[in-house]
Amino acid sequence: MSNRRMPAGGRIARHVSALPPSGIRKFFDLVTATPDVVSLGVGEPDFLTPWTIREQAIYEIERGRTTYTSNHGLIELRRALSGWLEKRYDAAYNPADEILITVGASEAIDLALRALLNPGEEVIVIQPCYVSYAPTVVLAGGKPVIFPTHQKDGFRIDFGALLPLITRRTRAIIINYPNNPTGATFNRNDLEQLAAFACRQDLVILSDEIYAELTYDARHISLASLPGMKERTILISGFSKAHAMTGWRIGYACAPPDIITAMVKIHQYTIMCAPTLSQYAALEAINECDDDIVSMREQYDMRRQFIVREFNAIGLKTLMPEGAFYAFVSIQNTGMSSEELCAGLLHDEKVAVVPGTAFGACGEGFIRASYASSYENLELAMERMGRYVARIKHDAHKGAPCRHNHPHGMRMP
Repeated sequence: MSNRRMPAGGRIARHVSALPPSGIRKFFDLVTATPDVVSLGVGEPDFLTPWTIREQAIYEIERGRTTYTSNHGLIELRRALSGWLEKRYDAAYNPADEILITVGASEAIDLALRALLNPGEEVIVIQPCYVSYAPTVVLAGGKPVIFPTHQKDGFRIDFGALLPLITRRTRAIIINYPNNPTGATFNRNDLEQLAAFACRQDLVILSDEIYAELTYDARHISLASLPGMKERTILISGFSKAHAMTGWRIGYACAPPDIITAMVKIHQYTIMCAPTLSQYAALEAINECDDDIVSMREQYDMRRQFIVREFNAIGLKTLMPEGAFYAFVSIQNTGMSSEELCAGLLHDEKVAVVPGTAFGACGEGFIRASYASSYENLELAMERMGRYVARIKHDAHKGAPCRHNHPHGMRMP
């Protein structure tokens, strides 16, 4: 028998063992064990994928379109994306060597970071943000450097405060707009400041614009459309959100040819290609589904106005989201932590929202509520939320112990 000793921590790589579990998934282990929950937690459209997209996929199955595609993805899809991006966002990309079709936007982010980073290089992660950014930097061998934003600033970047975080090892910045979880977005002035900053510091920007089509009060501006920025931007997007295609797992990356070539090297050894049927479905989505996007966006718009009005009415300060389908709600005046309030709300009123800490430490004192749910569900959730907030404020005024400390109450793991 070998006397070779197992490394400390067992068989799992240290950098993987050290990764925390997703704050969203951790909470929803509790949700799934609770019957009759009204959930405002999942970042997924409540609409079905438009029928024309589903029908096209069925047709492609009948035609036997079940083989591999090019590693880059179907050329027909890349050509359609090229024209669509130029028409809608003035972002022109060569379909031959500047567009890669991926398994969701998440794979595109992973590939981009692995293609860019040498061990120990740094990536600025603007928080609050989607839960995977910092862990994906770590998995790519890099070091995430967290830059917090705040409600009082509309969750925008203070470039004077950002500058001291830049070192000789800083390689890139990850941005997401419209933002998950805050709903904030960047206007042209914000993007011009970011572009100037990136050029001065010689940085690459990973621009996650998955919610671009769910921008409500102004036209979305793609960072890559600004002068000089196409050369240093990796545009990330996909079909999950605006087209209600989460389970189809189709995303894409647009970038200069050298970056796309490097990303394809990794992609071909790990994935080979995105699902063929899903690529044909995405092609149909580009060609035929603009009206469906408009219809869904109008529904989200109505819901966001309702939910923000209701949250503010019960005394929880909430900024109007400019895009996506989330409200980022301040609970600081309740005296409870984000996880305590979410656990108590789930236990007492069977309403599920996500603790703000799932999106970074600066999310403490906030919860994320998704309005990608039916209007009826939103009404019921807000009725229960109002009752819960009134009760905890009443208990606090009387000096009674908080209900989340009830011996049979739920606690976050």
